[in-house]
Amino acid sequence: MMNRLLAGLTSGDSNPDLIRAQLDAFLRQLPLLHLTLLVSIICIAAIFFGHAPDYLTLYVPAALMAVFFLRAMSLRRIRTEAVDDRTAQRVLRVIAVLAVLLAASFAAWSLALLPHGEEQQKLHALFFMCIAAICTIFCLAHVRAAVFTIIALIIGPIVLYFGSSGHPIFTAMAINMAFVVAAMVYVLQTNHRTLTAMVGSQKELSATQAQASCLSDENLRLAHLDSLTGLPNRRQFFARLEERFDLASQDPCHGFAVALIDLDGFKPVNDLYGHGVGDKVLLEVGERLQAFASDSIFVARLGGDEFGLMMDGTAPDSELTDLGQAVCTALQQPYELPEALVKLSASIGLAAHGTDQESPRQLMELADYALYEAKQHHRGSTILFSEGLDIQLREMMQLDLELRGSDLESDFGLEFQPVVDADSGRVIAFEALARWSSPSRGPVSPAVFIPIAERTDTINKITPILFGRALEAAAQWPRDVSISFNLSVRDIMSPSALMELIDRIDRSGIDPSRIILEITETALMLDFEVAVDALELLKQRGVQIALDDFGTGYSSLGYVHRLPLDKIKIDRSFLADIDSNPVSLSIVKTIIDLSRNLGLGCVAEGMETRAQVEILRTLGCEAMQGYFFSRPVALTQTGPLALSGFAMQVS
Repeated sequence: MMNRLLAGLTSGDSNPDLIRAQLDAFLRQLPLLHLTLLVSIICIAAIFFGHAPDYLTLYVPAALMAVFFLRAMSLRRIRTEAVDDRTAQRVLRVIAVLAVLLAASFAAWSLALLPHGEEQQKLHALFFMCIAAICTIFCLAHVRAAVFTIIALIIGPIVLYFGSSGHPIFTAMAINMAFVVAAMVYVLQTNHRTLTAMVGSQKELSATQAQASCLSDENLRLAHLDSLTGLPNRRQFFARLEERFDLASQDPCHGFAVALIDLDGFKPVNDLYGHGVGDKVLLEVGERLQAFASDSIFVARLGGDEFGLMMDGTAPDSELTDLGQAVCTALQQPYELPEALVKLSASIGLAAHGTDQESPRQLMELADYALYEAKQHHRGSTILFSEGLDIQLREMMQLDLELRGSDLESDFGLEFQPVVDADSGRVIAFEALARWSSPSRGPVSPAVFIPIAERTDTINKITPILFGRALEAAAQWPRDVSISFNLSVRDIMSPSALMELIDRIDRSGIDPSRIILEITETALMLDFEVAVDALELLKQRGVQIALDDFGTGYSSLGYVHRLPLDKIKIDRSFLADIDSNPVSLSIVKTIIDLSRNLGLGCVAEGMETRAQVEILRTLGCEAMQGYFFSRPVALTQTGPLALSGFAMQVS
């Protein structure tokens, strides 16, 4: 029987969680079991005291109560959460065996008392025996093997004893007890299935919660990491920036600086070799930047080819710029990939936290302006936002405010510079040049206000007005004189701005072939594919497309054949010393030959001396413009120029 009991208890081996639940439930119900048995022992002993021998009414009850007390003390030390699965199973087996032994001892003692009592005493004894039996079954409800053993070995004999007594009351009570026990067995089975299901559900719920927690942790990790480089991403960078800014604002000793890093010439890599190669380059850029990371230097990828650094501490300006130059040097090293050897540079804008900055956003704007200054004038180097840049920034912001508040119709106008045929000297086109006369400042150079307008949406308001005036001017010229107009990168990247230009072309009544739209190579490289689509759309309207400032961009020779071009304009920087510098002469000759081979027209800008004109004509350049022929003039002066020619007396 004991083997079967142990075998029954062993059935929980495959479910350690159920064993722990059974043990925990029993330990919580154990005090009630001991209390009930102690009360029953005392009451039964008191009923038979003086009628049965002393060893049955005093010594045996005392021994049973001592065993129950010692057992209760030993089980109090057990903590379910502190034992392993194997120990929990062993403890449960021992508890079940002891419960059976103690219950059997209680039953044997009770039955031994019955012959010494009268009918009323036996009736009271039966009552307390039933109470003890029922309580024992309930308290052992989750240890089914022990319950079934107690029913078979203890309650069964008691029921038989009283049921066969021949006394109607005892027989009725025995039958009632049998039915109660049967009902309890049914409840026991139901509760066991419920407990098993609950344990299983809790286990599944715990597993689900653990999985959800892991997924949440992983999602949180991924939400703060760049998927390509593995560096912290923009979200994490700005979260850290907020923390550092608040800390530094409270205590100046916790100073820090931020750096914005932008790769020069990365977009052509994507367009020329594909995004796969571009991703490999970015991955290696991330690895090179990671080499600079430390406890005091935080590195992140902000998006695209832009990265960020955050340096803790109040380092001197020289140390910050030295770090920036070290980063630039590291990123300028060639990227040796199986598909290509890629060469890039990086421009960096730095800004240190100061007491005059009101928010992290303002600090980032300073770093961004320093980056803008680096890319515009010191490409491939590091610029630290300084007092001088602060003056420039304030001036730019003031100009931006004035620009936004200007009357675009009255304050903006055009001047026109003729483009001359290299052979005949005849004017073949005019380039329209934007002019702004500020009510408070007077004339403002396009080199000053155009970049400011391009950094905002103002350029999209200026361009349509000036483009409409340029078309109106062209309508007054001979049909063989074209109008050339410069487009901003925002003009071709904005669908609404692009459609506005197309609408004005359609409504102008001018032959579209007389319209030349110029775009710089640098502007094209901001988003080459979008730019090509925009130029193709304009090309379909019949206009001509010219690539302005050719040779100053990133990869001119690699891109020119992919653009829907009609003309190439040679940048003036190559012409300044063409009569004394063989390298400049060679570059210009190469550009002219490239234009001829691709079937494109070629215009030389910035012609200022007769020597330059003679050399360009010798090289086969088709058209020229510059101060040698004419400075930009007002619309009223374009008529005579369009009808006359420039003498091209070349010796």
